[in-house]
Amino acid sequence: MDLIDKRIVLGMTGGIACYKIAELVRRLTEQGATVDVVMTEAATHFITPVTMQALSGRPVFIDAWDARVPNNMAHIDLTRGADAVLIAPASADFMAKLAHGEASDLLSTLCLARACPMLVAPAMNREMWANPATQRNVAQLRADGIAILGPDSGSQACGEVGDGRMLEAHQLLAEVVAFFQPKLLAGKRVLMTAGPTSEPIDPVRVLSNRSSGKTGYALARAAHEAGAQVTLVSGPTSLPAPYGVSLIPVMTARQMHAAVMAEAGSADLFIAVAAVADWYVKNASAQKIKKTGSGAPQLEFEANPDILADVAGLPDGPWCVGFAAETENLAQHAEDKRRRKNIPVLVGNLAQNVMDADTTEMALFDAQGMHPLPAASKLDAARRLVAEIAARLPKRRA
Repeated sequence: MDLIDKRIVLGMTGGIACYKIAELVRRLTEQGATVDVVMTEAATHFITPVTMQALSGRPVFIDAWDARVPNNMAHIDLTRGADAVLIAPASADFMAKLAHGEASDLLSTLCLARACPMLVAPAMNREMWANPATQRNVAQLRADGIAILGPDSGSQACGEVGDGRMLEAHQLLAEVVAFFQPKLLAGKRVLMTAGPTSEPIDPVRVLSNRSSGKTGYALARAAHEAGAQVTLVSGPTSLPAPYGVSLIPVMTARQMHAAVMAEAGSADLFIAVAAVADWYVKNASAQKIKKTGSGAPQLEFEANPDILADVAGLPDGPWCVGFAAETENLAQHAEDKRRRKNIPVLVGNLAQNVMDADTTEMALFDAQGMHPLPAASKLDAARRLVAEIAARLPKRRA
C-alpha cells in the first residue's frame, strides 16, 4: 500500500465535483491512508457529511466551534501530525481565500494554521478558471509552495466544455502517491520504450514478442513520480497510459525506432524496456495469405534497426539504460549485451520467471559488475530501479 502511515486532511469546498471525492476517499484508505475530512458549509449541499464519515471511517468536521475537540481548536489540532492537506474540490472562491490568507471558516483557518504541505485540486467553470483574477491567485498559490493538481479539460456540469474540470479520483490518487515519492529525477527528461512490437505478415497476422508491457509502464510511472518529464513510446498493450506520462503508441520496430530518434535529442535519459522484434517480414502480403496445398508460405526476413545501439551512438545523446530478458546464463548474456551496446547500465532478468507476472526480480549490470535487486512487485521494483539509475546518472550531460 503506497500511503500506509500517511494522514491526510481532505478539505472539500462547494462544487458538483464533490461526488468524485467519495471515490477518492475510498481509494486513499485502500492505499493505507488515514483521511480526516473537513467540509465547508457549501460542500454539504452537494454530498452529506454522513457519506464522507462512512467512507473515511472517521468523524467529519465542519464547524470551527466543534465541541468534539476538547480544546475547541480544531483549526490547530487537525493539521498537527498530518502529512498533507488536500483541498478537493477547490472552488474559485476558496482559492481566492487561500491566496489572500483569509480565515473565515474552519477549513480556511486550518489551511492558514497548517504545519504540513498543501495540495489543491481546482474545480470550476471554464470562464471562472480563465478569469485573470483566478490565474493571479493560482500563480500566488504556486509561489507560496502549494501544489496545484490539474485542472483537466472536458465536459462540465454547466454544459460547457473546457479547462477547469477537476481531475478524476484515480488521477488525484496518482498525484497524491507521487507527491510522497522522492524527486530523484526532478527536472530530467526521460524517454522510454515499452511493450512488444508487432510485425505484420499480412493484414491479419503478425509476429510479436510475449511482452505485457507491465515492467515498462511501471517504470514510466516511477520515473514520473520521481519528478521526471516522461515520454513513453509503446508497442501494443492492453495497459492504460500511466498518469502524467506522454504516450506515443506504435506498432512495428521501425515505427518505434522513428519515434525514439525523433525524441532522443531532447532527452537526458533513455531507458529501452521494449521487447523489440529482431526481424520484420520483408515480403509481407497486402492480402490475407490463404492456406493452399503447396505448404507454408515462404517468408523473407530482414533485420530491424537496433534502437538502443542507435541512441547510444548519438554524439550528444541521452544517458542510456538497456534491458535484457534471457532464459539462461543471465550474468554472461546481460554483461555481453551491455558491452556490445556500449551503454553504462543494463537491467537483466530471466524471462520465464517474470513473463506475464505482476512481480519481478532484476539484476543491474554496470562497469562494477552485477548487482541483484530484491524480488518485488513491478511498481516497487521500478521505484527501486529509478533510485539506482538516479544514483548513477551524471549530474549534467556531457
